[in-house]
Amino acid sequence: MKFLVYWDQPDEAELLRLYLAVDGDEVTLCRDLETLRQAVGRVGEPRPALAGVEERPQPVGAAPSSDAAEPYDGVLMAIDSPDYDQTFAAFEAVASAQPGVPVLAACPPDDVYRVARFLTAGVRSYVIRDPAGDFLFLVRSLLESVVEAVRAERERAVAERLREEVESVRQLQQSIIPNDLIAPAGYEIVGRYEASQIRVLGGQPVTLAGGDYYDAFVLPDDRVVLLVGDASGHGMKACLSILTMHTLIRMIREGGHADTSAFVGAINRQICRETPVGDDGGFITLLYAILDPATHTVEWTSAGHPMPILQQTESDEIDDVAGYDAAGLPLGVVDDAEYTAHRTSLPCGSRLLLYTDGLPEAHARDQSSHCEFGKDGMMEALRRSGGQSLAETMQALFRKSEAFTEGAGRHDDTSVLLVERM
Repeated sequence: MKFLVYWDQPDEAELLRLYLAVDGDEVTLCRDLETLRQAVGRVGEPRPALAGVEERPQPVGAAPSSDAAEPYDGVLMAIDSPDYDQTFAAFEAVASAQPGVPVLAACPPDDVYRVARFLTAGVRSYVIRDPAGDFLFLVRSLLESVVEAVRAERERAVAERLREEVESVRQLQQSIIPNDLIAPAGYEIVGRYEASQIRVLGGQPVTLAGGDYYDAFVLPDDRVVLLVGDASGHGMKACLSILTMHTLIRMIREGGHADTSAFVGAINRQICRETPVGDDGGFITLLYAILDPATHTVEWTSAGHPMPILQQTESDEIDDVAGYDAAGLPLGVVDDAEYTAHRTSLPCGSRLLLYTDGLPEAHARDQSSHCEFGKDGMMEALRRSGGQSLAETMQALFRKSEAFTEGAGRHDDTSVLLVERM
């Protein structure tokens, strides 16, 4: 660390220099108030030789110091010499020249009341100069404590600012997730998104921005587009990747959606050109589907995404609509990747579940067992809520997966779409 000391007693000043420099820290001593003002005023400027300023020589083998003075970590001032008014003016000059640098004041025991003026103006702490000189042994620890306190305050301020930035991105992400989903006659569609487990940043709770996404919208021919997406990783990069994909889909949605595989391929080529997605091996999985209420079929294409689950409530059959080999490459991996369209019929009374991996990968509090809620847990929740409304079924899926974690919560954000043919 780098300390600036203004001290009026030469013998005590030398002892202070020794105590403060015990760990190789740099100590600058000033013998009068004018050189104190010059010392703090020249931070960032070339280092001229100042009369009355004694700088501790650099240790042998140490890196050469810069030609420009650097800010001090802490300042020690004897506030009673030559008098309190002059030292107070000097303290104000120090505070103005180096705002935020902590100052430790020293005063005689009979004049402690005078410290209040300095404390009110921003002095961080003080030490009493007892006649025996015992205070000299306390100065270093007191200076270190005020320096660490200031650093902690700065870190908290930065953490709070970061929390606000994360929250603003999270709100932007949530703004693209639809609240009201329109379903064609004879169908019902519900969707739900939940962010990952709340964490703590800077002492404040933070709901992290994530990389999950769902959407559903009606085409001019009354067919309905259904999609769920999941960007790799967590946090702001994953969120920005999803925002990029959402923007691309909205930009080209009027260009036609008849062939889901062709559309996913077009999105992939655009994604591959977007560096925020592909940097450091990032990618996006996507399940893109078109529901045709006239034929009661769903055409869908997967880009590395989990298969939809089809539940036929009348026969109690429930399973993936296809094997995992039906999933193509995730978006953002290979720009000329080819994708395949698949078709699934929706019998009367059936339900189709589209989801991201945050739901099945919810794990118990004891992570050593590597036990997840899994597809079996999802299917059991669907089966048990088959007689309930679609909204109640959605609630049951989230409630049972959260119960499976034993209160630990899901550690990945989760998006789910449920479609029912009534």
